[in-house]
Amino acid sequence: MLSIEQAKQMAKSLRTSLQARNLEVTHAIALELVARQLGYKDWNTASARLPVQSAAPAISFDRPIPILRMFDEAKAREFYLDFLGFSVEFEHRFEAGLPLYLGISRSGLQLHLSEHHGDASPGSTVFVPMDNIELLHDELMAKRYGYGRPQIVQQGWGRVLEVHDPFGNRIRFCQD
Repeated sequence: MLSIEQAKQMAKSLRTSLQARNLEVTHAIALELVARQLGYKDWNTASARLPVQSAAPAISFDRPIPILRMFDEAKAREFYLDFLGFSVEFEHRFEAGLPLYLGISRSGLQLHLSEHHGDASPGSTVFVPMDNIELLHDELMAKRYGYGRPQIVQQGWGRVLEVHDPFGNRIRFCQD
């Protein structure tokens, strides 16, 4: 809902716009026009019903991006890109020879992989709600990855397909 201050700003903007077209209106007339645009009978009615201040902005969060620790770039690429089918979004190193920070994604799931000490603990678990877990299972099994053949397991909360990366991290794909 608009506040009185926002309505006044609308009136000021309207007046400026009309002046640019050589149409002079008083501020009071601009306020009356804005009140009508907002569905009120007149400015007095609008100013009595509009809040004095707009509501404070609500806190909102975007989707989190888990950071997983890695120790070997080649093994990370083999597992996450070749086996799991992620794509690279970005790569960052402060300079050549320093640890890699890698952003990857697949079908809306974003992960960050880091060689930086302190960014994440090895042995972390990421829980990923998803649809079509059978398709993912079939895709992974067809790749015949030498270090894992994950199976779908029925749990009380859904069907789970858990994969283990070369660094002790687990990703639990789950379908209700």
